[in-house]
Amino acid sequence: MNALTVLAAISASLAALPAWMILNNLRHFKRPRPSPIQSREPISVIIPARNEARNIRQVIKSVQANREATWEIVVVNDQSEDETAQIVLHLATRDERIRLESAPPLPEGWCGKQHACQVGADYARFNLLAFLDADVRLQPDGLVALSDHLAESDLGLASGFPRQITVTWLEKMLIPSIHFILLGFLPMGWMRRTTHPAFAAGCGQFFLVRRDAYRASGGHAAIRASLMDGIMLPRVFRLAGFKTSVVDATHLASCRMYHGAAEVWRGFAKNATEGMAAPARIGPFTLMLLGGQVLPFLLLLCWPWLSQAAIAFALLGVTMTCFARMVCTIRFGHSIAGAFMHPLGIAMLLAIQWLAFFRKLLGRSSKWRGRSYG
Repeated sequence: MNALTVLAAISASLAALPAWMILNNLRHFKRPRPSPIQSREPISVIIPARNEARNIRQVIKSVQANREATWEIVVVNDQSEDETAQIVLHLATRDERIRLESAPPLPEGWCGKQHACQVGADYARFNLLAFLDADVRLQPDGLVALSDHLAESDLGLASGFPRQITVTWLEKMLIPSIHFILLGFLPMGWMRRTTHPAFAAGCGQFFLVRRDAYRASGGHAAIRASLMDGIMLPRVFRLAGFKTSVVDATHLASCRMYHGAAEVWRGFAKNATEGMAAPARIGPFTLMLLGGQVLPFLLLLCWPWLSQAAIAFALLGVTMTCFARMVCTIRFGHSIAGAFMHPLGIAMLLAIQWLAFFRKLLGRSSKWRGRSYG
């Protein structure tokens, strides 16, 4: 067996792991539905908002459409320089359940979003706290479905993963990789059976927590410097002994996370060093993703120089990779065009991780929403 055949066999093995994990995890990545519950706890919906004039009206209206839930909306204006505050104040004159609160100047060592969320939690009146990004659009049963899941599963924190809307080419290539990484490498069966922080996962766009668990874990104050609440907030809940869950909220909410290539690149880069680009993770993730999602396609380009066994292994790797990505594409409504660009998207994702890793080593700061972090 020559070197290319061995390499092709390794690439097929690396492609097999996430393909198998995705199929297995889809059994656990449930879509919660409202239960026939007669009495539900009211919910404080906290929306951190910094320069969100293009989004704030739509997200508030989507919460207002949740007529089966009892709720209040607390919009935390985080030093906005646009019309965010004026829009909220106008809506509040028509609905007394809407309040505008102002975040104080950002303290040293805090990320803006974590500070605004903590401020909102302090102002909230109810014992269930929903943290909702301004670019999320809830469906009319979004709040009750997630709150019923929280109650029925005895959770401290539940997170919903909305349908991700992608428009530009880099959005279509990169944003679906979030689902692929989540389902391809996190054993969700174990996540549901343990509170170990290694299995922490969530989506920072849509969190629902119990106030007692939030206080006991330290809440957003415990992750004050973090730019990646999707992982870090469930982790501190688990460290405090509370169960957490992430569910498929494709039917409950939608979100266009980033607008355009530059915003996609900056958004992925700001989160990288707390996720895949952490020193202990970047090597293994590069090996698994480059070896299993990119290498099989590269090997097929060398078809004339491959043995029959090598060709068979490379074809097997490509088949498993394409199958896994297409399953995610169909399940979550991803772009078909983005699925066909999967190897290139994974290669670009890894490039962002390594650039962020080296920027961190060099002491370079990350910039987001007009602020520098790091």
